[in-house]
Amino acid sequence: MAWKTLDDMDLNGKRVLTRVDINVPVEDGKVTDATRIERIAATVQDILDRGGKPVLLAHFGRPKGERKPDLSLQPLIPTLETVLGVQVVFAADCIGPAAAAVVEGLSEGQIALLENTRFHKGEEKNDPELAAEMAKLGDVYCNDAFSAAHRAHASTEGLARLLPACAGRLMQAELSALESALGTPERPVLAVVGGAKVSTKLDLLGNLVEKVDMLVIGGGMANTFLAAQGINVGKSLCEHDMADTARAILEKAATANCEILLPSDVVVAREFAENAANETVAAGACPEDAMILDAGPQAVASVKEAIDKAKTLIWNGPLGAFEIAPFDTATNAAAQHAAAASAASSLISVAGGGDTVAALNKAGAAIDFTYISTAGGAFLEWMEGKTLPGVAALG
Repeated sequence: MAWKTLDDMDLNGKRVLTRVDINVPVEDGKVTDATRIERIAATVQDILDRGGKPVLLAHFGRPKGERKPDLSLQPLIPTLETVLGVQVVFAADCIGPAAAAVVEGLSEGQIALLENTRFHKGEEKNDPELAAEMAKLGDVYCNDAFSAAHRAHASTEGLARLLPACAGRLMQAELSALESALGTPERPVLAVVGGAKVSTKLDLLGNLVEKVDMLVIGGGMANTFLAAQGINVGKSLCEHDMADTARAILEKAATANCEILLPSDVVVAREFAENAANETVAAGACPEDAMILDAGPQAVASVKEAIDKAKTLIWNGPLGAFEIAPFDTATNAAAQHAAAASAASSLISVAGGGDTVAALNKAGAAIDFTYISTAGGAFLEWMEGKTLPGVAALG
């Protein structure tokens, strides 16, 4: 779909209501990870450079429509000012006279931060009256919060329909990366999907087998697919009640000419613990009293071979219990191989969702991936082929 960007908007002298995701971790009143704030810097700077007045709208936590002091955005101001390099003026509400006074009083080079949008019950209900009150504070609407784009809220969807609307630089980068991965990708396309449960990724798997050429299934999900084929998985994490569903996905993949790669060998242990005694066995030879905790070296070699064939890679989820050694071996090896191919410009790699970013960071591979999405649910819903309300409203 086509969406407008900041390049399509006249911002000079305009109040730019900018929806951002700065839902960052805070301990003892201080931000402990400023990544999400760092990723909005390009949008804020672009608006300022073009004579606009950035007015930041954001949610924080889950106040459920109540004003909760511990979920105020005000403690984020020192970090915002450090990262963005500008003075931030705070408004104690995101609508009404207090917000209007702050916005109208902005001097050149200042930005406004409005209080938590979720302090209003109408935010998550996409209340048109709340959206209209927000709209009074701006001339242009810019959505830079892809991670919240799967929610039809007043500040993500309702507001976009009331003002000239566009995507911010982070939103633009996310949408461009996803479009290159699934919309008009360079083929062959490989998807790596890991994680614990098939039941949480049914829509994702169902959509991907019709869109990609090769699909690696890893983690606990692979156990369910192995069991569905009559393979004993011992005490492994496995959704035995999803066997019919797993077989249906395999049949759908065969019809769509999508090659499914399941592990041919696995690493098993009797306990889930750091450096637990373990052994590598064929996928069909898991002992009754053991559990599969990682893919084996033959499986990793197959994944690397698939990566070498691919022109585009979509990655979501680990291949094993990546949190503890040595069961992070397969994830680390495959991720590092993909990173090397990306760095050599022979692969376009897009990753995101759930534990993916943590797994790729742990492997030291994230820095060389073409694009890492910070979004969780929005990334997955896009991959599932669903329409994201916050994106659709920009069309």
